[in-house]
Amino acid sequence: MNYRAVLFDIDGTLVDSNDAHAQAWVDAFAEAGIAVDPVKVRRCIGMGGDKLMPEVSGIQEDEPRGKGISDRRGEIFRAKYLPTLKPFRSAADLVAAIKARGLTAVAASSASGTDLKALLKVAGAEHLLDDATSSDDAGQSKPDPDIVHAALQKAGSRPDETVMIGDTPYDIEAARRAGVDTIALRCGGWGDEDLRGAVAIYDGPWDLLNSTFAQAAAASAGAAPLRRV
Repeated sequence: MNYRAVLFDIDGTLVDSNDAHAQAWVDAFAEAGIAVDPVKVRRCIGMGGDKLMPEVSGIQEDEPRGKGISDRRGEIFRAKYLPTLKPFRSAADLVAAIKARGLTAVAASSASGTDLKALLKVAGAEHLLDDATSSDDAGQSKPDPDIVHAALQKAGSRPDETVMIGDTPYDIEAARRAGVDTIALRCGGWGDEDLRGAVAIYDGPWDLLNSTFAQAAAASAGAAPLRRV
């Protein structure tokens, strides 16, 4: 276990927000008079809006109509759903324990910079991470690797010494294309078959915190075994 840096997805990984994001999209499309399949929208959460919109509606995000829907989605999410969000159990504990072992920790999220700041506050991780990347730092969202490349730069680490922690197939694919391993969490709502390609799969932050991976990370840093902080 020679990892020097950990890249964290946030939605569905540290914060229980995937259903809220999906519903905000459905609401925004409905306001525009467009009916979309909620199940299909939910399965696209983890992509950015540039990928999700054409997948579920055939509308491009950079079209005038698409931009209006995307902007409205953000307004709905921040006003209606963001205040209700909760972190997953041990989310901040996991980040703090990894930092305590001397590893660099950087957020690698498809959320906008504005939303990411709020989500990190919900997770209790806004003062724990070394840096953060959002959709503002990438030309293309996941599963393209742009966000992972940007996070690697901020972490100052090579792909072969970095691991990403995420919850969707899009995290795994984006990391793979950047040459980075992924540890997947089931708490975002995806099953093991969907998360194929991850080097390991755990139930959530609480499960990973006391895992073999965490103990090995501690050993490689010459630290005591990880436990709740």
